[in-house]
Order: sequence, then structure tokens, then C-alpha cells
Amino acid sequence: MAIALGVVSAVLLISMLVLWSQSGDRAKTIVETQNRLDQAQAAVLVLQTQLAEAKAGAARIQKRMDEAKADSTQRQAELDKVKAGDVDLQTDLDKARVIATDFQTQMENAKVASIKHQGEVEIAQAQAKVMLDQLNKAKSDLADVQAQLTESKAQAADLQTKLETAEKLIAKQQKSPGKS
Repeated sequence: MAIALGVVSAVLLISMLVLWSQSGDRAKTIVETQNRLDQAQAAVLVLQTQLAEAKAGAARIQKRMDEAKADSTQRQAELDKVKAGDVDLQTDLDKARVIATDFQTQMENAKVASIKHQGEVEIAQAQAKVMLDQLNKAKSDLADVQAQLTESKAQAADLQTKLETAEKLIAKQQKSPGKS
């Protein structure tokens, strides 16, 4: 019986040592698992912060793109107005040219009539002077309209340049949406 008790005690002692060893290994595994979990949670927190920053950056870029598109639309509208003004000025210029040509023709007719009617020379000269004054006024008006047309064309070219710049900015921002 003493031997059986000794054997049972030895088996129990060995069993207890094996279980204690397994318990230590399990505790070590649990600690390692907890450490990995803490590291993973920290990484998730870093990724969430980066995601929030990326969303904010994307919102800023979208706002800039919207502003650039609105600016481009406004510049296009201004360019269209200037072009419409150019058409009106061109029409006025053409009318002034017709008037100048008519006055020139009338002046020529007055000169011919003056030569044909020697007795009415003074009247014809007065008419020629009036026609000449009207012609000079028409030429002056024509020069003013041409100056306005030149200025309008310069404004149209400037607006076209600004529009192209805005469109390039939009294209550039659309090509690189991840950068802020």
C-alpha cells in the first residue's frame, strides 16, 4: 500500500507539474494575445485618424474644385457678354462706315453739282462744308467705335486667358484628387 500510495503521489505530483506548466504556457499565450490585441487597436486608431484627415482633405479639394468651376462659369459668362458687346460694336462700326460712305458720296455729288452750276457756287460750297463737317464727325465717331471695339477685344482675350487658366486648374485638381 505504501508503494501504491507513493506511485499515486508521484503520478499526482507529475500531473500537477504538467498542469502547472500548461497553465503557465496558457497565461503566457493570453498575455501575448492581449499585447497583439492592444497593438491592433492602436493601429486601428491610427488608421481611423488618417482616414478622418483624408476625408477632410478630400472635402477641401472638392470645395476648391467647386469654387474653381464656379469661377470658370462666371468667367465664361463674362466672356459671352463681351463677345455679345463686340457684335454690337461691330454693327455700330459698320453703320458708321455706311454713314461715312453716304456722306462722302453726298459730298462728291455736291462738288459735281457745284461745278455744273457755276451760279450756285456759294450754296454748293456751303453744302460741301456741311458735308465735310458731317464726314469729319462721322470719321470721329468711327474712330471712337473702333477704339471701343479694340478695347472690347482686349477684354475678351483677357477673359479667355483667365478661363483657360481656370480650366487647367480644374483639370489638374481632377487628376490628383488625393493631394490637398
